[in-house]
Amino acid sequence: MKLVKRFIQTNINLIIVGFLALLLFRSCSSDSKTLNKKIDRLSAKVDSMQGSAITKTDLTVEGLRVEKRMIQSTDRKMIDVQRQSDIDNEIKKLEK
Repeated sequence: MKLVKRFIQTNINLIIVGFLALLLFRSCSSDSKTLNKKIDRLSAKVDSMQGSAITKTDLTVEGLRVEKRMIQSTDRKMIDVQRQSDIDNEIKKLEK
């Protein structure tokens, strides 16, 4: 028993460092497991969203449709009617 006490007293610093290293490795490994699970979930979400990606053409078409609705909601003038037909032509070109 005296031998164990003497060993602990002389090597207390090494024992503490060893325990701290053990705790560090255990906590890091559990964090990496949870991070890997989160990465897998996010990758699955990204993969499912790739089919529904919005392109620049889609945004342009929607912007033209909004402009056309705005023109239709105001008083009609000859310039506005011409712009509406221009918008329709642009939408047809972009949808092809």
